[in-house]
Amino acid sequence: MGSPPLRRELEEMVLKMSSLFAKAVLAAMLASSFQAGAENYPNKPVRVVVPLSPGGATDIQARLFSQKLSEALQQTFLVDNRPGAGGMIAFKHIVQQATPDGYTLLATSPGFTNVPALYEKPPFDPQKDFEPIILMSKAPYVLVVNPKFPAQNISEFLGWAKANPRKLNFAISGIGTTIHLAQVWLADATRIEMTTIPYKGTGPATQDLIAGQVHASFANVISAGPHIRAGRIRPLAVTTAERSAGLPEIPTLAESGLTGYEVTTWHGWLAPKGTPRAIIGTLNGALNRVLKDPDVVKVISADGGMIVGGTSQAFRKHIGEEIERWRRLVKLADIKPRDK
Repeated sequence: MGSPPLRRELEEMVLKMSSLFAKAVLAAMLASSFQAGAENYPNKPVRVVVPLSPGGATDIQARLFSQKLSEALQQTFLVDNRPGAGGMIAFKHIVQQATPDGYTLLATSPGFTNVPALYEKPPFDPQKDFEPIILMSKAPYVLVVNPKFPAQNISEFLGWAKANPRKLNFAISGIGTTIHLAQVWLADATRIEMTTIPYKGTGPATQDLIAGQVHASFANVISAGPHIRAGRIRPLAVTTAERSAGLPEIPTLAESGLTGYEVTTWHGWLAPKGTPRAIIGTLNGALNRVLKDPDVVKVISADGGMIVGGTSQAFRKHIGEEIERWRRLVKLADIKPRDK
């Protein structure tokens, strides 16, 4: 014979309560473990994932900060390059595989905040799946032209473009990239018509600009610096709200009449969602101190970068503002979101 209904209900209730109790105990044990780990963090090597290949601005800064952080916290911080799929391989690795214990971090740049605008169903949420640690630096892009292009300043550049609709060939580093969206904003704000020439990265775009195959482009001030100093390309304006210390004689687009125009490349660190606040605080404090190191200041500012620093909350606010900016510009560019 089966159990009476009341007895069955009591048995199910006990089993349910046992399951809930076990889950609560497990959650408490995990929380206690993470808290204990936070108190003596870091006590083993820390992996800093970079979503790009070695040698680029993001990688160079990640290695610089990792070296200085290793010295400051007396523990090894190792850079782990995971390029591919526009950074998606690294981003998904953090979300899907990394334990939120402070021993896997992400060093990233603006491409991280483009994702919600570029994908129909983004594989992760930059605001919900990560814990911001600190925004370390910013740098402007520079509007550059081939030296033979008949414009010495932004006014002459815009004048030529308006007098020659669709004849200005503008190189971009790929559809939907920060440089592409900066160009879309420039064209819309000035009502000029250009021909967009997409490349697979900034390297090929810059080489063709130097060779005279295209007229103009936006370039990262850090990577463009040597070409500008050598006279291979001519700078006309920077994209930050203030002039760059590396190119103080070059005006901003905002002061040239494009009120509110600002697009920057930046470098910031994040941790997986759920990383203890104590660990976030330890890293934020240490990295703020690292940003005052003379070697760091020299490297960042040498070609026009700017030290930022500050709180994790300030970085969270910056990420939200970036996401909204890219959504507006992707819509303006009429870029169809990718399905995967």
